Amino acid sequence: MNKVSFILILGFASLVTACKSGINSQTKSTAAANNLLETRYKMLLDYPVDSLSMPRSMNIKTNEIRKVPSKDWTSGFFAGNLWQLYRLTGDSKYKEQAQKWTPFSKKESVNSNSHDVGFKVFCSFGEALKVENKKEYEAVIIKGAETLCTRFNPKVGSIRSWDFNKEIWDYPVIIDNMMNLELLFEASKLSGNPKYRDVAIQHANTTLKNQFRADNSCYHVIDYNPNTGEVRKKTTLQGFNDDSVWARGQGWAVYGFTMSYRYTKDPAYLKQAEATAKFFMTNKNLPEDGIPYWDLKDPSIPNSPRDVSAAMVMASGLYELYSYTQNKSYLAFADKLIASVQTDKYILDSKIKAPFLFDHSTGNWPKHDEIDEPIIYADYYFLEALLRKK
Repeated sequence: MNKVSFILILGFASLVTACKSGINSQTKSTAAANNLLETRYKMLLDYPVDSLSMPRSMNIKTNEIRKVPSKDWTSGFFAGNLWQLYRLTGDSKYKEQAQKWTPFSKKESVNSNSHDVGFKVFCSFGEALKVENKKEYEAVIIKGAETLCTRFNPKVGSIRSWDFNKEIWDYPVIIDNMMNLELLFEASKLSGNPKYRDVAIQHANTTLKNQFRADNSCYHVIDYNPNTGEVRKKTTLQGFNDDSVWARGQGWAVYGFTMSYRYTKDPAYLKQAEATAKFFMTNKNLPEDGIPYWDLKDPSIPNSPRDVSAAMVMASGLYELYSYTQNKSYLAFADKLIASVQTDKYILDSKIKAPFLFDHSTGNWPKHDEIDEPIIYADYYFLEALLRKK
């Protein structure tokens, strides 16, 4: 064997060894992340059952868990997480805990002071219904839909969002509200009453008409004249400014219009979901791992907080969007987001005893509220994305 051949063979052998070493390292890293997640899953079982203490978020620095009653818009997610963990693992302990937590959201089915009846009721009772086909669960969902419809203004063609800040806006409608339409669509399926579906479609159509920019990003808030239905202004409450790109809002849009397509098969909804998904996926300010900064136009980027919750809403929406389009770029991007958070960069350390899975979500940056910390809905949409991926 000549010297050149020997060097080539030696180099190839070194390359194979390095590749094997890299694969083994990656496998170990994945296994460690999976074990860490399993540990965190079980912490949800240890959280004390209390109707006034649904876990919403956590301040890592003070180790303080933010606990909320059922009227808070996030109150249904914890029960939903337990139901989803039961479906993922088959472990009956999660179902038993979910059965204890779910009834706490029942009274929100008659709370007409909030547009978030869908989040509070459907993320708890809707998840319960996927596991246990009980008429009592159906009744709560239908009652919640009836309550949500009381906030619908036919002149505007939308469900009113907030009742506060009346000195700022007359009839605010936020992109988040698309998520509450699932309650209405499902209530029509369960009851046979088309009223709820009709309201959902009118709301989706109004949002489609007014909430999007030419580049297919979306505004957070559209304020309407309740008497004429005309748009008064396009603004924000949670974004950096009126013309910025609040990351979670883009997730709500993609998820919401994909879900609305599921129930209606309206191609306009699918078209908008795809357009906003592509805007998000190709955004020049998106970090390499895909987990977005809280606002994609924050001038502090790259020294800006991330938002895992936005990434998980988007991932879950993209898995469903892929199922209708077979566009593999949606599947690949969703897989990337899920892989990114399943690392010790994002999973909470096992030493932190709390009913949350991930760190680094951002709730409301303009109010300096829940910045770069664990938030319950990031976990909910991660678990939902895993179920959809399966």
